[in-house]
Amino acid sequence: MIILSGGTGTPKLLVGMKKVFKEEEQNIIVNTAEDVWVSGNLVCPDIDSVIYAFAGLIDEDKWWGIRDDSFYTHTALKRSDCEEPMMIGDKDRATHIIRSELLRSGKSLTEATSLLARRFGITAKIKILPMTDDAASVSTKILTPEGKLHFQEFWVSKRGEPEVLDVVFDGIEKVKPSEDVMNVLMSGSGSEEVVIIGPSNPITSIEPILSMSGIREMLKTKKVIAISPIVGNKPISGPAGKFMQAKGFEVSPYGVFKCYEDFLDVLVIDKDDECPTDKEVEVLKTDIIIKNDADSEKLAAFLKRYLQL
Repeated sequence: MIILSGGTGTPKLLVGMKKVFKEEEQNIIVNTAEDVWVSGNLVCPDIDSVIYAFAGLIDEDKWWGIRDDSFYTHTALKRSDCEEPMMIGDKDRATHIIRSELLRSGKSLTEATSLLARRFGITAKIKILPMTDDAASVSTKILTPEGKLHFQEFWVSKRGEPEVLDVVFDGIEKVKPSEDVMNVLMSGSGSEEVVIIGPSNPITSIEPILSMSGIREMLKTKKVIAISPIVGNKPISGPAGKFMQAKGFEVSPYGVFKCYEDFLDVLVIDKDDECPTDKEVEVLKTDIIIKNDADSEKLAAFLKRYLQL
């Protein structure tokens, strides 16, 4: 199967998916529009969250970074008046350094991601695929009364507090899906006919993937299942509500449906929610809030039973 992933929500689900599904069934296409160069190294927050989740190392309090990391380098830089826009842990920084050196040596972002995954003990059967190999060529920008902010500046430096007027993806018209992403999506056999959109932010985590040329059309040939990141009229976590409103979507499971309606087959929502749809989309109800590994495994098992895999 193919899984579309951003940060936080989908990595939580992947913890359970790893236990429930066969490794060779998991092809994860990951958002790169939030990537940013910091202190000379490329930070890929969503890719790293997927790697750390599969490796069992992710900081489950924040759902990014490495558990029990130290911050000696960040603190030393700050003391030297070299302020970083993100608080990067030392072990996490090592990942960024290795990635950046691989890119400088001529490796693609896909190749660098694969090598990093292997170093973290993730089997080669699990494919973690950046949405594009045009590293950091597309950037999610948040339009606010203060001006246009990079997503990381809005969410980290500004703590997500500014009013959101719009969300744009600078450079998206110039980037192409990676060759590996295209090969996976063009596959017409077995479990790769199924695409699961994880419970990540529909606007900033998933929409950049969908905005690349040809992706939405290809998804129309698949069985697409989306898991809502919204319960009631609130996001489970993060700024998804602000972003959905800015793009004209209702903050509700129905709003999630509208984000994906042109290719969606199945929408999974919380057991206490309702979602009337104006198209032939199957709506499934279950517990979608993931508080721990057991919740993640339970949701993954629900998906497997539905798919009869």
